[in-house]
Amino acid sequence: MNTVASDGAEHRTKRERLATELRRLRDQAGISGRDLAHRVGISQSKVSRIESGTVIPSLPEVTAWGAAVEASTQTREWLTDLTEAAFTEMHTWRAALQRQAHLQDEIREQEDQAQLIRGFQPTLVPGLLQTAEYARRVFSLFDPPYSESALSMAVSARLQRQLALYEESRSFAFLITEAALRCRPGPPKLLLAQLDRIASLSTLENVSIGLIPHNTEALVCPPHGFTVYESDGSTADTFVEIETAHVRLTAGHADDIAVYQRQWSLLSEMAIFDDEAREFLATVSADIRTTAR
Repeated sequence: MNTVASDGAEHRTKRERLATELRRLRDQAGISGRDLAHRVGISQSKVSRIESGTVIPSLPEVTAWGAAVEASTQTREWLTDLTEAAFTEMHTWRAALQRQAHLQDEIREQEDQAQLIRGFQPTLVPGLLQTAEYARRVFSLFDPPYSESALSMAVSARLQRQLALYEESRSFAFLITEAALRCRPGPPKLLLAQLDRIASLSTLENVSIGLIPHNTEALVCPPHGFTVYESDGSTADTFVEIETAHVRLTAGHADDIAVYQRQWSLLSEMAIFDDEAREFLATVSADIRTTAR
């Protein structure tokens, strides 16, 4: 118990040290929060959350922050070290939801900074692909639970995030297991509508959707889903988020990122795409209709 408490205190110190230094550099440069937000490419509210220590900025955001305040090379390297250290922190859902009704706006801001988003999901359809009713059912199963008003806001905000899929300048790639396709948080008709939506979105030029059937020989077995965010394809602008039942973990170290990039590559080899994937979705839908009779 004491070890856990000590670890938590250490993580808070890393986050707070980064927040304090970023705030000090902005004040020293005489730049307003609004101006800095514009230069970094984030919202003014996120600048405030970063400086208060409630949100850990991504490495690309810290790099842009250092450039905006014209920090020295040594200071920028130190900021990178602080950020990578803070990235090992685990963000519990419970604590995050005590500060705000839902996390969708925070996730959207994070997504807006990426040119390529790659997500693997072994248990559920990815949030960016969910229908409104599927999303509502999934949120209703969340632990700790949402209030009714917060649940409605979360669904609305998730649908708002999905508008990014129609931005042709950005790319999205998803790998989804058959188990996730068949997971049914509601009646059969809900899942049929969800599968139709996946098939429709798979026709977008900037969206790649790969499906991993049950009978595919495994090349890798990730124990959880993950999302890789890339701004320009370089490791410096890349980070990974891993979601578990009680925490969200961000990995920013190059060695850690490489683990997930290797897993993505192997998972892609296991997947089917395009017309073959759409035919598979039709087969799964037919199976669901038959079973529901």
